[in-house]
Amino acid sequence: MDHAEIAARDFFFVGGEYAGAPGEERMHGQMHVEVFVPRRPRRPYPLVMFHGAGQTATNWLGTPDGRMGWAEYFAAAGYTVYVVDQPARGRSAWQPGIDGEMMTFNAPLQEWLFTASADDPRWPQAVRHTQWPGSGHRGDPVFDAFQATQVPFLKDQVEIQRLVQAAGAALLDRIGPAILVTHSQSGTFGWIIAEARPALVKAVVALEPAGPPFENTILFGGVGRVWGVADLELTYDPPAAAPEDLDIERQEEPDHPDLVRCWAQKSPPRRLVNLADKPVLILTGEASYHAVYDHCTARYLGDAGVPVTYIRLEDRGIRGNGHMLMLEKNSLEIAALVAAWLAEAAPPT
Repeated sequence: MDHAEIAARDFFFVGGEYAGAPGEERMHGQMHVEVFVPRRPRRPYPLVMFHGAGQTATNWLGTPDGRMGWAEYFAAAGYTVYVVDQPARGRSAWQPGIDGEMMTFNAPLQEWLFTASADDPRWPQAVRHTQWPGSGHRGDPVFDAFQATQVPFLKDQVEIQRLVQAAGAALLDRIGPAILVTHSQSGTFGWIIAEARPALVKAVVALEPAGPPFENTILFGGVGRVWGVADLELTYDPPAAAPEDLDIERQEEPDHPDLVRCWAQKSPPRRLVNLADKPVLILTGEASYHAVYDHCTARYLGDAGVPVTYIRLEDRGIRGNGHMLMLEKNSLEIAALVAAWLAEAAPPT
């Protein structure tokens, strides 16, 4: 990382509690946070960047072929940037016997899901994937560098959300109001941290957030995010005391044959109280597996009163992207699009 635009770099931990048998207590649930302070700060709110499943904060520090990462890019744009390792992952220690079962993504799965989707297309848009740097296969130095960064992560998505909600709230209590940047599995974090600290979340940038509402597709299958866009309780108006109180229906026909049918609230939809004043940007790559369903997440949020902007990158002339938007060849072009949106949603002082 080039430090020309960075005045200070530091780290700390937030959250966590002691657990374990008497006399054997260990800290768990803490979250490692790395901070980059710009040489010329000129933005009203910092960015907090959350990585997705199998990843760590290295997603934001640089690319596997050695190009500038988003942390440095946005620091140069005047933002203080915080990047985290989710609890029980990476530098945020997993504690055996206290934290839950771990899982990993193997290299063949990552090839078809993230890096070489066009070579083994398993959803219609995959054939358009051109932006991964290198072949995307084992033995290619860029893929091998990416694979080396991958780590085990908690299998229980509900537990992950509980841990991150607590640690994320502790982080905002420490640093004050911020903009959350999420990717993939961490997409739920934007909604649940805003639920916990509504006054301290000023906007959410969701890069291909976990979805679609109420189900999993492509990777895991089955039910997911029982509160619509999260597995933890969200505040609705009129109130919903349990997920079963949400009256939902599924589209009879998709918007396009290459898209999934969306689940939505029946009319009139309940309003998501703690997100209704939060500008939200959802970005989707042209060739990603999220291209088949991110529109459902954007529609659900919009119906619930959230001021959401949904952008398919190809509609802005940014073509060929898979899921790892911050690592692909045109990653800084995507970052510039995010920066332009933020300039409107949270303008500089």
